[in-house]
Amino acid sequence: MSAIDDLRDGFPEAAKDTKLNLDAVLRGESKLSKTERWLTALSVGYALGSEALATALESEARAAGVEDDVFDDARAVATLMAMNNVFYRFRHLVGKEGYKSKPPRLRMNRMGQPKTGKIAFELASLAVSAVAGCETCVQAHERTVVSGAEGGLTEDHVVDAIRIASVLTAAKAAHFLARR
Repeated sequence: MSAIDDLRDGFPEAAKDTKLNLDAVLRGESKLSKTERWLTALSVGYALGSEALATALESEARAAGVEDDVFDDARAVATLMAMNNVFYRFRHLVGKEGYKSKPPRLRMNRMGQPKTGKIAFELASLAVSAVAGCETCVQAHERTVVSGAEGGLTEDHVVDAIRIASVLTAAKAAHFLARR
């Protein structure tokens, strides 16, 4: 039995759909490559800040033969999006042109030089940004992923990544409820 199975089996009956969905998004059919799937899942898991979920995802990914670069990029996505989602969501929510014209002056070099490829990194960034609710970031990452100069993905790929993000968010809630 895997760490994901152990985590999932601890969910309350009220989270039965989440149990089934968790298995489907991590092991079921998908348009995503192994790298895209696990980079997205690990990035979202780290961004959600659940120790149990992140540990289970890491264990499952290692069992699936995921390369170290995927783990490293997932950490980069989680931390960069934590920063960017706050900054760009603020600018969007305030809506003043004065803030929009000011440069962020935030280092984001890793986004231009990911270890797993630009499109995979952008897809994971899109999923984390969707969880954080940053409209500006979601739109920018989706545009890059779907029409990327380096070979864009399809809307089906995007939906699969967002499905992972939504189910992992539900899994975090289910794990919380299991401990209450």
